[in-house]
Amino acid sequence: MGPTLAMAGNGQGVIDAVGKAVPLVFVLGCVGVALVAYGFVRLTRYYNHSGSAYALVGATVGPRAGFFAGFALLGTYLFFSVCTLAALGAFTNALLAAAQPHSAQPFQLSWGVTVVVGLVLSGVLNTRDTKIVARVLLAIEGIGVVFMVVLAFVILGTGGAPSTGIDFSAFTVSGTSLQAVMGAVVAAFLSWAGFEACAVLGEETDDPRRNIPRALGGAVLLTSALFVGVMFVQTIGFGTDGNGLEAFKNSGNTLGTLGGRYVGLWFALVILFTSVMSAFASHLSAAATASRMIYALARDGFGPKRLAELDPRHDSPRNALWAVLAVTAVVDIVSWATGRPRIGTGSAALDSYFYFAVSGAVCLMFAYLLVQVGVIRFIATGRVTIPRYETVVPLLGIGVIVAVFYYNVKGQNSLLASPFVAFAWCAAGLVIVFAAPGLARRIGTMLTAELGIGSRNDAVTPASTAHQEA
Repeated sequence: MGPTLAMAGNGQGVIDAVGKAVPLVFVLGCVGVALVAYGFVRLTRYYNHSGSAYALVGATVGPRAGFFAGFALLGTYLFFSVCTLAALGAFTNALLAAAQPHSAQPFQLSWGVTVVVGLVLSGVLNTRDTKIVARVLLAIEGIGVVFMVVLAFVILGTGGAPSTGIDFSAFTVSGTSLQAVMGAVVAAFLSWAGFEACAVLGEETDDPRRNIPRALGGAVLLTSALFVGVMFVQTIGFGTDGNGLEAFKNSGNTLGTLGGRYVGLWFALVILFTSVMSAFASHLSAAATASRMIYALARDGFGPKRLAELDPRHDSPRNALWAVLAVTAVVDIVSWATGRPRIGTGSAALDSYFYFAVSGAVCLMFAYLLVQVGVIRFIATGRVTIPRYETVVPLLGIGVIVAVFYYNVKGQNSLLASPFVAFAWCAAGLVIVFAAPGLARRIGTMLTAELGIGSRNDAVTPASTAHQEA
């Protein structure tokens, strides 16, 4: 999930839209993600598969819907693979600038260079055993989260920015509108994006019907408290007046900027370093997840068979990973060379990060939407002992997602806006679904066989599907 990356880079892009109401955006995002997480927790209690949402939707709604969910999720992690390397460039330069405090023109590294270096390292690490990558991610984020929490307590202890202090009006729509806040919620979803990624390791996890739901629920619970609290502290740390919000928007790394202001240079350097590593760690995760999605789809009949091959030494989808890294390289290098897209953060790398990150988050919300439909249908079948009244939860989740879609589209005046890029990707998925019904049926048949779903009279319970774990 990359908490340090999320908190250092996801607030700047919404300041122009919502002003000081950034914490309110994250409260609404927290509610929406919690509702969505319910569907994943419920379904992964019974189904585990390397295709994650595509498998869950395919098993509960049908093969065509499942394929579409998988295609949307693949778009998500391709966009995330692209955007996180852009963030790596922005955070690297923020670290370099902080390390040269007495220089009027500190040395800066072209973010195109960091993209190339990041791609090489990603190719090396992501073709090794997943335990190694997991330990690297855990160590990086552990350090970042500890420093993030320390910084939050320091800012609260000093009373926030001298000009505005601890301003709880940041949790209201004062100075903005509900429409603007709802439109910005996609940035909050972006921060939680990835909580469901562990579901793709369902075939590789011990006791997945117990451990995958626990991982999903725990990730959302812990990061909800962290994200809302830290985003509020950052807002009051910069100040909720015009000057404070302008400084917030133009910061290349908000945690580093505030760390230097409230603690000292050494603290800023440490937290900036963890942010750089978090951006790279997030790329590792996104690229790994995208490669596993490509592997799962190719294994079930969509795409070249070579993409469904596993590295015999590390049991990882190496060919699929090379495909992901190739796409990432092309998009990032073109963005670096052209200086586009531009969204106004003042940093070309951060502009690219936020643009492609929002595109990925919108794709992800399409997959989330179908998972909610899937869990409603799953409960309605009566094949498991889940109370029917629980369908209220996914219905509310659908309502939040539809509202966010509406407010993201309303008022857009360019077909190249991030939401429309995501819509175009998902529209391509729909075209494939309707143009190749045989493909959808074939994927659905193989998916059903792998998940061990029998006739309607077969109870889908951990006991009756225990043979799948053998």
